[in-house]
Amino acid sequence: MNKVLIIDDEDKIRRLLSKIISLEGFEVVEAADAKNGLKKLELSDIDVVICDVKLPDGSGVELSGKIKEKYPAIEIILLTAYGNIPDSVQAIKNGAFDYITKGDDNNKIIPLLYKAVEKVSLAKRVRQLEQRLDKKYSLENVLGKSKQITAAVEAAKMVAATDATVLLTGETGTGKEVFAQAIHNAGNRSRQHFVAINCSAFSRELLENELFGHKAGAFTGALKDSKGIFEEASNGTVFLDEIGEMPLELQAKLLRVLETGEFLKVGDSKPTKVNVRIIAATNRDLQKEGEAGNFREDLFYRIAVFQIALPPLKERVADIELLATGFLRQFANKTGKKITTISKPYLEALQQHTWKGNIRELKNVIERSVILTNGDVLTIESLPVELQQLPVAGAGEKILSAFDLASAEKVHIQKVLNYTNGNKTEAAKLLNIALTTLYRKIEEYYIR
Repeated sequence: MNKVLIIDDEDKIRRLLSKIISLEGFEVVEAADAKNGLKKLELSDIDVVICDVKLPDGSGVELSGKIKEKYPAIEIILLTAYGNIPDSVQAIKNGAFDYITKGDDNNKIIPLLYKAVEKVSLAKRVRQLEQRLDKKYSLENVLGKSKQITAAVEAAKMVAATDATVLLTGETGTGKEVFAQAIHNAGNRSRQHFVAINCSAFSRELLENELFGHKAGAFTGALKDSKGIFEEASNGTVFLDEIGEMPLELQAKLLRVLETGEFLKVGDSKPTKVNVRIIAATNRDLQKEGEAGNFREDLFYRIAVFQIALPPLKERVADIELLATGFLRQFANKTGKKITTISKPYLEALQQHTWKGNIRELKNVIERSVILTNGDVLTIESLPVELQQLPVAGAGEKILSAFDLASAEKVHIQKVLNYTNGNKTEAAKLLNIALTTLYRKIEEYYIR
């Protein structure tokens, strides 16, 4: 039930309004002056304030400004005994929803109240969606406990509070855009726009127009001025995905944005100033690309102020169960299925897969399995055929199913080798076996 606060020092008017509004199904709170009105706002979750312009302890026009400053979601309708154009203009400037003259309120107040409540309800839904989005793209919600992903999250938390340019590196599908959005949400620009663009998805001309916009008449069909994403994201964040694919000519324009905070629109001679944070991502080695002449070295050093390397999934075997469980919950809810468990053979098969498509591939596999599963457990039969068997290294190699004891041993050895970053001596110590035994097992299980 929506709550309405009526602030008016005339008891008869206040009570009459209260009765009329209550009959419409609203909950009504009353106050006789500005001071008590502000107290009521602190104690109750008010949606709309109906306030007299002349109060014993102040002006309703000034009070509307104070209310909107502290409670921006509340809508305010001001009432006055005498129409006053300067007051009405100032009231609207202060954020009032509307300003009406007493005497007209019998016909106008209820329709106006419903319009104000509709606006409040819409604002609440927008806030809820924003909160859900913030929660989804939050560094706290990045799934994983492996050393590599934990280090990446901690680095992201440290840089999020700054305006430093960030370069995210890693294979395709490792979650670079998720990290970029989470860094934005954790920073001081979180209430501003986050605009993402894939630099490999456009030709040079289209990418330039998408990034910087154009002036009317700049080319055939340019009938009016158009903003690019840098202008759209002003005071917010621009995420440049696959920046290694950006043509060299545009790299020069991007460098100017980073150095001066300004750029030229297509067909314009006057620079446009912007204040944006840039987060870039690539699956290429930009230093090598620079040596080969494919990427400007001066631009690399500008965007690589703070680098975060996102590990491939094959180096995060310890995180696979956690990620798979999260995706299972997501797709079970989406499809309305009551699947709650992942079978052990299914999980072992996931842990042995090479995951060339990384997290994106894992997500697709789980979604497929959820669609195919009718019970409450994901079983190995719902996996693609290639995941139901361990990969083979060559002719004559024994194929290990996910049910074999040897399969479990292979998975464990692979996990430990991943943990030690391939250091076999350290892995042998952790496994409590001789180094020669470890080498024999590696050869036996074709571990690479």
